[in-house]
Parts: sequence; structure tokens; C-alpha cells
Amino acid sequence: MAFATLRNSIPSPTRLVRSTMSFSQQARQQLQSRSYSFASYLVTPKELDTALKKNPATKISTAPRVVPLCAAWFMPNDPEGRKGIDIFRKHRIPGARFFDLDAVKDHESPYPHMLPTAETFAEAMSELGIRRDDEVVVYDSAEVGIFSAPRVGWTLRVFGHPRVHVLNNYKVWVAEGFPTETGEPQQPEKTNYPVPTYDSKLVIPYRELKEIAKEHRKEGAKEVEILDARSYGRWAGTDPEPRPGLSSGHIPGSKSLPFQELLDPETKTFLPGPELRRIFESKDIDTSKSIISSCGTGVTATIIETALAEAEYGEPNLRRVYDGSWTEWAQRVKPEEGLIKKTV
Repeated sequence: MAFATLRNSIPSPTRLVRSTMSFSQQARQQLQSRSYSFASYLVTPKELDTALKKNPATKISTAPRVVPLCAAWFMPNDPEGRKGIDIFRKHRIPGARFFDLDAVKDHESPYPHMLPTAETFAEAMSELGIRRDDEVVVYDSAEVGIFSAPRVGWTLRVFGHPRVHVLNNYKVWVAEGFPTETGEPQQPEKTNYPVPTYDSKLVIPYRELKEIAKEHRKEGAKEVEILDARSYGRWAGTDPEPRPGLSSGHIPGSKSLPFQELLDPETKTFLPGPELRRIFESKDIDTSKSIISSCGTGVTATIIETALAEAEYGEPNLRRVYDGSWTEWAQRVKPEEGLIKKTV
């Protein structure tokens, strides 16, 4: 089944608590069935270490587990030529599995990291030995800090995995001396992850965004905020894109918000919620509008989305990510349409 035909949406993790039971009743029920549960989407190394100790992996237990999921990924023009899988083999959280962003995607799309089909996603989760009721904590590389883990976390949310979190972050995990292992990882026992539907409310497709951009500044146009996580130079059109032949510039009406501004310059962790809120306020981002996050290929856009959630900025049901991001936009719009803007 092609990704484009998946129209039946499911509640996102922030809305999975809606039922006849109160939130507190559901929370107590979950805690009774689990020996550890995280309180927030972002978790600290200490919280993850405690959770792993309280949920030791065993071959005979069928109880939900805490599963570290490495999402290490590097830009194609990385000057050191690093690959996520090599970093994973070099050192990782004990018992972690590796989610390959370059493999778990829509292979029929000409754009680098479009969301996979539901079948591809389910097969990947099965091969990783992940069960539907596992608590998954996604993390990045120690070399970069927060970078690609939010994308994988968002992907799991799109496909409705009930309990998913992002580690804030593996760089700190290593620096603070929490345990790691090295070498070729042990192959996890395959599971039978059910084929999910995807939450279309978390994604904005190209055609819809194009109509919004075409109507920008026209009377009666839909009011949205478009935030671009690329560097200012790429957004402005003064610096080249890392992919040869791709024009730089920006979507009409978008604002430049390089993802690095949302991270601590030393630890590369997310800044605290109040600081993130001040950054969004300084950009005059209207919380009453729909907020769309974009970037180069849909990876770092999810850093903005995660930061918005951490800052509790804007309505959760009005926040979306542009999956194809600039790589799709710059290849699909026609020059005569005037939908690639530059500041020069």
C-alpha cells in the first residue's frame, strides 16, 4: 500500500488518553502493568539508566520493555564521511537497536527521507525486535548530539507507536559515564509488529503547502507559521545547498529558525522549555496559527517540532512537519511560479 493512500489516521501519543477513563486512572493502570514509565517525551540519561535497570531484558518475559533505539545519522556531505551504523558499532547503549534513516523510508520516492509505507515501517520494527507495547527511547550520536533522533521519534509517533521518547541526549550519556557496549550487536529476536495506519494530522503534504504559499499575503489567505530549520544562509539563498544542483532559498512566508538555536551550544541538548519559549516569542511566532516545520529533507524540522512541544508553544493539533521539506520543494516548484524566495 503506497504511503499516499494511507488516509485512516490514529491518535498521536498526546491524544491516546482519550477514553471513558480519566487520565489519572489510565496512568495508574499503565504504571501497575509496567515497572517503569517516563513522565515526559524528552528523558534524561539518568532517567533512562534507571528505567533500564528496573526493566532488565530477559528472554522469557512478555512484559513491555524499555528499548533504546539508536538513530545516528550524518549529512551526505559529512567531512569525515561518518555513517550511523559505524558509530553504532563503535559504541552504543547496551541492548540498543539501530534504526537506519536511509533504509526505512519510501524507496519509490525521489526525495531522500520520505516516510515509509506502513508495511515497510512494520517490517522494520519487526526486524528490530520491537513490540507494539515496548517503550522506545530514541537517541543520536555522541559526536553530534541532538540531530536525527527527533526525526525517528516523530516517525514512530506518525505510525502511532503508543510509547516513544527522545533521549536528551547520548552525548551527555557518554560524558557522564553511563554504560556503553561496542562491537557487532547481537541480532534481536524478530517480532510480529502489526501494520499500522498513520496520523495524517502530523504531516503536511506538498500540494497543500504549495496552495498556502501561493496565497501568501493575499486577502483571506490561511494564516500559518512556516519555520525553516536550515542555516540562515541556505534560507536566504546566499549559501549553497549540500545537495549539488539544488537551489537554495525559502518558501514564501517562512521564517528562518536554524535548529542549532534550540540546543545548548556545549551539550547539544534541547534548551529548557522556558528558554525555548522565549526564542519562539522573539521570532514573533503566533501561537494561534498553524505551525509548519521544514528543513532540508525533513530530519531537523522535527527538532523544531520537538522544541515546540517541550516549550508547550502553539496548539499540538495545529503543528505539522513538511516531510519532503526543501529538497522536495526546490525540485517540484516551477521557476515561473515564483515560489522560491531569496533575500538578495
